[in-house]
Amino acid sequence: MAKVVVGSRGSMLALIQAEQVIARLRQAAPDREFARKIIKTTGDKILDSALTAIGERGLFVKEIENALLRGEIDFAVHSMKDVPTQIQPGLSIAAVTERENPLDVLLTSSGQGLLELPAGARVGAGSLRRIAQLLHLRPDLSFVPVRGNIETRLNKLKGKEFSALVLAYAGLKRLGRLELLTEIIPAHICLPAVGQGALSIEIRQGDMEIEQLVLNVNDPLTHAAVKAERAFLQRLAGGCQVPIGALGEIEDGAVYLQGVIASLDGRTMLRDTARGDAAAPEAVGLRLAEKLLARGGTSILEKARCDLNDNVQ
Repeated sequence: MAKVVVGSRGSMLALIQAEQVIARLRQAAPDREFARKIIKTTGDKILDSALTAIGERGLFVKEIENALLRGEIDFAVHSMKDVPTQIQPGLSIAAVTERENPLDVLLTSSGQGLLELPAGARVGAGSLRRIAQLLHLRPDLSFVPVRGNIETRLNKLKGKEFSALVLAYAGLKRLGRLELLTEIIPAHICLPAVGQGALSIEIRQGDMEIEQLVLNVNDPLTHAAVKAERAFLQRLAGGCQVPIGALGEIEDGAVYLQGVIASLDGRTMLRDTARGDAAAPEAVGLRLAEKLLARGGTSILEKARCDLNDNVQ
């Protein structure tokens, strides 16, 4: 039986995530042999520019998808939050793993929480979504955009480049570094990125053998929640370029979705919720997006994009 080649990025976190998926598949299919293939993406290569300045979507998946289309790998393991809402033709997301805690966390060298940090404290944050929502709560803090893998960011905190650092709980846990956590930032303060905490398994459309294999790691509840979040994001045409957050939860056959749109400076923020049948999660995401757009979300997003374009030029 042919070896199954699994593609992923080469960071420590990406390798751990790929190995977690492979380990579960080995249990489900002990007769299969697996091999990993590391693929460097544009986002891995360009570390001296903000993601918004690069101006390209799929920065952490495009090269992996190309390898999948060329048949160099059999499936790809991505952090779900890195996957664009529109993936390349000929590919599909066949499985989504059970979600880790999707929230963001704060790490501080002093042990102070978000509300305790002194005015003017420098806080490292890796996305406009985090910065905008936290500025809404603490406009007196100084947020510093930070790139690089988690270990690089942790070293910057240790080197006192900033007083605090915001990361995803899931990445910190998978790296076994939860002892560094100061506090979990609740969803009512900062909604996570779409798909945060889940892993996606991407395959070539029509590859029924691989599809049946990877379905062994699919979690239907997480998959449905993520579908709602991604439909919300796709309707808003967002990504890393604008401050948008969402969190879907499934309970008693229904999906409960929270969403947020914010201005870059955090002064204007729209939040709302929607609930609907978990069997049609995309409809819930679209309905929530329309609610926020009708409340002024269109102008917030347009201004955010204009401000970003002005900063890049």
